[in-house]
Amino acid sequence: QVQLVQSGGGSVQPGGSLRLSCTASGFLFRHYAMGWFRQAPGKESVRVACINSNEDSNYADSVKGRFTIIRDNDKKTVFLQMNDLKPEDTATYSCARLHGGCFDRRPRYDVWGQGTQVTVSS
Repeated sequence: QVQLVQSGGGSVQPGGSLRLSCTASGFLFRHYAMGWFRQAPGKESVRVACINSNEDSNYADSVKGRFTIIRDNDKKTVFLQMNDLKPEDTATYSCARLHGGCFDRRPRYDVWGQGTQVTVSS
């Protein structure tokens, strides 16, 4: 069964850190680019980080320098390390598998994690 299972998330104060995990099964993880998305209430989903199979990565401007996407092919897991969190980072975060690469103009996402809540508040 092809699936992505997420873990991590929760509540943290501004300036804190969290790490999200997304573990794959049912497909050759190392061959695929993976992305992290977030959606805040009343807002559209935004891709915040993406990593190719060759580990090239890109980030949304809003998280550059604070978030890091990492993949561990042996564990079939992609991580999102989030540092210096801000209240505006509050959202539901989801991982996704890409068909294509992170730098494609219109990549297609076909497998999604279940989503996890991240709340940043004092």
